[in-house]
Amino acid sequence: MHILFLTDNFPPEVNAPASRTFEHCREWVQAGQRVTVITCAPNFPKGKVFDGYRNALWQTEEMAGIRVIRVWTYITANDGFVKRILDYQSFMVAATLAALFVRRVDVVLGTSPQLFTTCAAYAVSQLKGIPYVFELRDLWPESIRAVGAIGNSRVLDMLESLELFLYRKAARIVSVTQSFKRNLVRRGIVADKIAVVTNGVDVSRFKPQARDAELENELGLKDKFIAGYIGTHGMAHALETLLEAARRLQDDPVGRDIRLLFLGDGANKQKLVAQAKTMGLRNVVFVDSVPKDQVVRYWSLLDVSIIHLKKTELFTTVIPSKLFECMGMGIPVLHGVAGESAEIVEREGCGQVFEPENVDALCAGLLALKSQENLRQNFRQKGLAAAGRYDRKELALRMLGEIGKCCN
Repeated sequence: MHILFLTDNFPPEVNAPASRTFEHCREWVQAGQRVTVITCAPNFPKGKVFDGYRNALWQTEEMAGIRVIRVWTYITANDGFVKRILDYQSFMVAATLAALFVRRVDVVLGTSPQLFTTCAAYAVSQLKGIPYVFELRDLWPESIRAVGAIGNSRVLDMLESLELFLYRKAARIVSVTQSFKRNLVRRGIVADKIAVVTNGVDVSRFKPQARDAELENELGLKDKFIAGYIGTHGMAHALETLLEAARRLQDDPVGRDIRLLFLGDGANKQKLVAQAKTMGLRNVVFVDSVPKDQVVRYWSLLDVSIIHLKKTELFTTVIPSKLFECMGMGIPVLHGVAGESAEIVEREGCGQVFEPENVDALCAGLLALKSQENLRQNFRQKGLAAAGRYDRKELALRMLGEIGKCCN
């Protein structure tokens, strides 16, 4: 089977969509399938093309047996709704045209959250007469409503109509959460064509590591209790909550040795850095995104990982992929996301749940975990035991089986 995958995020980008797509495609190749990925020049989240690449009409490379075709797009930083829409639409057009030159394809996949990539997948399916699969990683445009990124309800209504059209036309929908599936079924999408394949962890890479002493010294974190947020710094993440917690802990007799490490980039990154400076925070360290092969070094520093999203009904349906990486690394989790992901944390016993945007609860959780080594060890052991149930290899093969149903 020749699988054509359209995605606007792919390594060497290090965000969750890029990792999921690459790791799935790698496993499909190892399972004997032929995989071609159409993507753009790596530039997320700063809107600057990575070293060694250029924003050209057509360039190809091979990664882990995957043929990767990179096309020209309008590149912009991950901020400003209109510019991002232009970015998405340019990829839609370029990916559709590029797909016409990829021969003997059996099935095409388009991945969300934004809908223009799945629009391209639908167009390619019509032009080539092949089935298309919608990989549902986020409910878009509902997530735009949730964070208030655009106030024009008419535009959002139009996008929602497009969203439902694309669901109906898909031969198969692969959702990353049960909540997303229930949402679609409530809105009239046939349940039988929706499969759930959650995010997971590459257990060969994310596994327990000794603390990186060199990095610890470089960042001035030696002999500190380190709580880390690793991921996108966007509107949806409400990281101001973490800064306020840092302010309260800074002079606390128990919490003064706690350090908050922020690794990543995003639309709110510079705002957060400026806010921390204005607040006079001495217990916060910001680090820009690092190459994929370096991320594990930073995970190794953490005594606890903070996972956080804005308090809104929509985010009760999401499962942040970093949760599974924490399990694989054996890092206790302070989980500030309600809903399905919180249920996983409590079921697997890998961490402690707190109410999103509740500074008091976050501070209490940090102080409890710092003071109780036995509690951290319990979360660590249970997380490691649970990681095998979310092995990316097994999940990739499950998704492959769902794709194969379209081609029988």
